[in-house]
Parts: sequence; C-alpha cells; structure tokens
Amino acid sequence: MPLASLGRWGIGGPADIVVTPQSASTLAAALAVIAEYDARHIVIGDGSNVLFDDAGFRGVVLRIGRGLGGIRRLDEQRVEAGAGMWVPAFVRQVIDWGMAGAVHAIGIPGTLGGLITMNGGSQRKGIGENVAHVDAIDHQGRMRRLTHDQLDYRYRASRLQRGDLIVVSAQLRFAPGDRTAMRREALSILAARRAKFPRVRANCGSVFVSDPALYSRIGPPGLAIERAGLKGVSVGGAQISPDHANFIVNNGGARAQDVLHLILLARRSVADLSGIAMDAEVRHLAPDGVMRPAHEVAELLGDRTLPGATA
Repeated sequence: MPLASLGRWGIGGPADIVVTPQSASTLAAALAVIAEYDARHIVIGDGSNVLFDDAGFRGVVLRIGRGLGGIRRLDEQRVEAGAGMWVPAFVRQVIDWGMAGAVHAIGIPGTLGGLITMNGGSQRKGIGENVAHVDAIDHQGRMRRLTHDQLDYRYRASRLQRGDLIVVSAQLRFAPGDRTAMRREALSILAARRAKFPRVRANCGSVFVSDPALYSRIGPPGLAIERAGLKGVSVGGAQISPDHANFIVNNGGARAQDVLHLILLARRSVADLSGIAMDAEVRHLAPDGVMRPAHEVAELLGDRTLPGATA
C-alpha cells in the first residue's frame, strides 16, 4: 500500500503491510506476532504529523484508527477515551458534557493518541495537563498504565515519544465549564483557522514548534519564516504556504526530499535572522523504520542532494 494514501501530505512510497487493529486485544495480538518474528514495524495514527520517505517503508505499519476510538463519561469531571478517536469529535463531546480545558484543540486534525503523545494543542496549551493516566501496550503486546507524573509532559513533548509504548486509551480530567461559552470559543477558533490556514492543498498542519525565545524575539514560527522572506517559496512540488508560512503544502507531485529542503531552508534562514534554530513538530519515517524529527533529517542531508528553491 502506498504510504502517500495514509498521510495528510500525500507523500511516501510503498509499505509492505498495513494493519488497522479494531480493538486493544487485536493490537496486542498483532504486536505479539510481530515480536515473535522480529518484524520491522512502526505505529501511526492518521499520519498528520509524519513525513513518509519517498522510498517507503520495508515492514509492517500498524495504524491506530477509529476501531480504537470511543469515549465514555466517568463523572462530572473525568472521561475515558480511545486513542483512535478523532480529536475534533473528542473536543465536541467534552464540550457537550460541560467540561472545560480541551477547546483549544478543536481544530487539530488527528487522533487522540497522537495528541496525547505529542502533548498537542494550540494557543500554547497542551492536552497533557488534562491527562490523568494512559493505558498503553509495549511492543511485545503487554499492557501498561502510566500516571500523569510518569508521562513527563513538557511543551509539545512527553515520555511517550520514546516510541516504546503505544497509547490505547487515556483518562482525562477537566474543570466544569459553560457549554455556551465554550461552543462560542470553539467556533471562533475554527473561523480563525479557516481564515489563515491552507485548506485546499495537502499539508500536515504546523511544521515547526513554537519556541518561547523565538516567540519573544520575533513571534510564532510562521511570522519568523515570513520575515525571512520565504513565504510562497517552492522546491519541486512542495511550497511554503502563501497563506501561512508554518505550513508546507503539496502542490502536486511533491517528494519528501522537497519538503526536507524547505524545512532546512526555513530553519537556517530563521536561525540567521534570529540566532534561534527551530525544531520541527513533523517526524520523518525512513525506509528502515527510524523515526526522527524532520529537522534532524534535513540537517543530515544538508546541501548535498537538495535542489534549488524558487520564489
């Protein structure tokens, strides 16, 4: 199966096998078989934060999807939700139950497991502050429970990013909130996203993490990239979006190599401007299964194999 069909960028070569478990037990069984045969494998959600390599991936892709979704209310302040639940649907349900604290994530495309792993969010907030505990499976198919303290949440980071555990479900805690006010805030966030973020061309969302030092010196990554004169710059079929410079869009036929060049160009240009090197939220999957932050891969490639950029 082409990985391009699994990711939001529409980029990536073939994968040998793709498995979409429909329950925690089938995920555990799949992992046990993979461990028995020592098969190369990776785990993804909806692929919104992954740049698949042009050469694809020689191994098994475990895709956490809607079969591991679902949500239930435990009491007035707590919910339990599956890793495969679509984030906007999760936020809407939490709002309907009168729970405050998740509205900032209303416009984030992706699954809850990915959001929890990345401590994702917007407006400089992260879902990690609401996570009470996570139930996860290791790569031998064994269940583990991690408390909030064990998850080591930091800005856009958590212990889960080590990759040795796969989120199955989580319990989250919220404060009481006014439904009407939260719905109004959610609509406002969605309207703002529609006005400034690219919607037509394939993209993965924000490419770079907002750095506090950069934010105080220039502003968010998109503004810094724009100040560096790169808004609208293209390499091959990839382009730094003319709508928002922290997005890279696929204008048709883009390759992973094109995206990596733009990441490198943006990172070096902003570093020249500000003295601060931005880190990517996006992770690159290599053909051998190694997953690294995309800026690290871009720096490794350097100027050796990357084509020129055009405005």
